[in-house]
Amino acid sequence: MTETTLEQRADYSEILQQVAQSFRQRLGKADTPAKPRPAPETVTAALLEAESTAKRQRLTLPFQNLQGEWRLCFTTGVQKRKSGGVQLRSGFYLPAIIPASISFFPDADDSNLGTIHNQIALAGTSLKLSGRCRYQGKRNLIAFDFMEIEVRTLGLRFYQGWLPGGAAKTEEFAERAIAQLPFFAFFAATPDYIAARGRGGGLAIWVKV
Repeated sequence: MTETTLEQRADYSEILQQVAQSFRQRLGKADTPAKPRPAPETVTAALLEAESTAKRQRLTLPFQNLQGEWRLCFTTGVQKRKSGGVQLRSGFYLPAIIPASISFFPDADDSNLGTIHNQIALAGTSLKLSGRCRYQGKRNLIAFDFMEIEVRTLGLRFYQGWLPGGAAKTEEFAERAIAQLPFFAFFAATPDYIAARGRGGGLAIWVKV
């Protein structure tokens, strides 16, 4: 499938919507034919623009807007600079044959706490990590930690149990400082996609499927 180049860029929101639509089409779940998927450098530029706009406008995303399951579509790596900080590496689309997803489910009591699941599958085997997450609305930031693991092969559960220290982490999670936890800082959330920067500095976009 051909890709749009930087010279053909539209508004960043249109680019990210095009990413979501083309990804759904690749999975056979699009209602209408999608435009060619944007080139990786175009997607990275659009993500950076979306992040900058969200900060400038002090955008606030309700926790409920992130609820549900999202398939990882595109991500960037990072490279540490000698002078400090990180530099984004070239981004890439996740191959459709390696489905990876993330899920957020706020607790029923409307608090800022919830459940997180992260799952990846390959060659008939799936690995699912589950844990707790905490949302900081003013920063659009979800801090989390995984406490449980489940492995399935050909749909059959092979193993399920606590990760090391998982039970203790569950009890103390609500009190742990953000500095001690991994997190995603979200800057976009629509019915079709969500986008965030991870604690390590990389960018990612997930698509609702």
